[in-house]
Amino acid sequence: GLALRCITEREDCRDIVILRPGVSSWKELPQGARIGTSALRRKAQLLHLRPDLQMIDIRGNVETRIRKLTEDNLDAVILASAGMKRLGFAGQISEYLPVDVSIPAIGQGALGLESRVDDDETNSLIDFFNHPETDWAVRGERAFLRRLEGGCQVPIACHGTISGEQLTLTGFVSDVEGVRCLKKETTGHVDECEKLGTSLADDLLIRGAGEILNEVYESETFNVEKEDV
Repeated sequence: GLALRCITEREDCRDIVILRPGVSSWKELPQGARIGTSALRRKAQLLHLRPDLQMIDIRGNVETRIRKLTEDNLDAVILASAGMKRLGFAGQISEYLPVDVSIPAIGQGALGLESRVDDDETNSLIDFFNHPETDWAVRGERAFLRRLEGGCQVPIACHGTISGEQLTLTGFVSDVEGVRCLKKETTGHVDECEKLGTSLADDLLIRGAGEILNEVYESETFNVEKEDV
């Protein structure tokens, strides 16, 4: 069988904003500003802070989405920093959203290598690419998502940071409008990264995350294809 063997060093995991000319910060966006993103995760977090914003679905690859800023008369477009940098569009980034404003998607900015479990020769070669700090953080994030039985199309977010041998995970669950939001942080030893993620998810489930997510799955908004790019 196949298994996730290693995770490479993480690129910048933050979300970024591309603003229309004349606006220097997302905080300066006018009332009712039109924001281009198809990710429910981003919509929920921004609407929680700015309920007045209009969230406009955009589709296509990164270059197409950037063009939507002018083609669809948007005030801003939100994308992942890692994708922008890897595709050579870093120069078009207007602003980076702090993690406490927009918690990234699970594993955002990280690349995983999957291999055959019994292929010792290949595994010994690719183990070199594993970045322990990223591996611990992402495994914790993935455990959080797995316990919630979610995917990249729902308003779930989790971000892990490493300090010494301690992993801090911040988890987030919301409805599609950013009205009912749950957020919690937990810290523990890196050796228990997956247990931390599962425990964090359990804490949010106790506080009603399951009910919130069930409502999301039943909503018309969720039944339109979403992409977290």
